[in-house]
Amino acid sequence: MRTSMQAAFALGLALFVAGAPAKASTDEVGGSYVELLGLNLKYDGRPQASSIPREIVDFDQKYAPGTILVSSKERRLYFVLPEGKAIRYGVGVGRPGFEWGGAQAISQKREWPSWTPPSEMLKRRPDLPRHMAGGPENPLGARAMYLGSSLYRIHGSNEPDTIGQAVSSGCIRMTNDDVVDLYERAKVGARVIVMR
Repeated sequence: MRTSMQAAFALGLALFVAGAPAKASTDEVGGSYVELLGLNLKYDGRPQASSIPREIVDFDQKYAPGTILVSSKERRLYFVLPEGKAIRYGVGVGRPGFEWGGAQAISQKREWPSWTPPSEMLKRRPDLPRHMAGGPENPLGARAMYLGSSLYRIHGSNEPDTIGQAVSSGCIRMTNDDVVDLYERAKVGARVIVMR
């Protein structure tokens, strides 16, 4: 089922093709608009957000602020705040056979990271590119936080419909909007605990 924004964009495109007057413009944050029949229909080319809202929740665990906890079973990531609170995000996790648990630390952070599939993944999927530059089509999305010296990352996704599912090869996926938010909050060296 399409979102209302996708439906509005499709209607706008149909009217444009049919010859209705149209004018394209951009807003102050770079989003594109198509003006049709006096309507501004925003479409910025990015995948639409997941239906799992980002929210501040009560959190009674005893972890230091700045700690990241991933509940694979719940398919949620918690960024611990002071005073018994956390920000809860929806995430995609490892599919059956690729689940993992343990503690790592964020070893590095990258904006619009490039992607080189590991050899293990290329054995399973020889059709994958050997390297992909960063950008909207890259499966690592808008940001990546690398976990220790492991192959795993917390990263964005160009497939927001996978958020809330177990479909990855072990990485923790977030919507691009959510991973940008977490990226700004999380520090290199932050403790990341993944619970199966």
